Amino acid sequence: MYLTIEETAEYLSVSIPYVEQLILQGKIRFLRDSDGEVLIYKEQFKTHFEQLEKYKVLVEELANEPIPEDVDVKDED
Repeated sequence: MYLTIEETAEYLSVSIPYVEQLILQGKIRFLRDSDGEVLIYKEQFKTHFEQLEKYKVLVEELANEPIPEDVDVKDED
């Protein structure tokens, strides 16, 4: 499935100028149809979203990890 620049911006939750900038930098692959409209293959972002999910799980695990007790802290009561 192919997306327009506007649809890609919505899909990635970024601005249209940012998508255009990524295209100019060569970070997003694209095609042009017979009318010259830019078409972007949606599946190229699959790996990006998979990695985002992995990072979300990792951050959640780190946030839920208990803080180890410091052996140098003494109870002075």
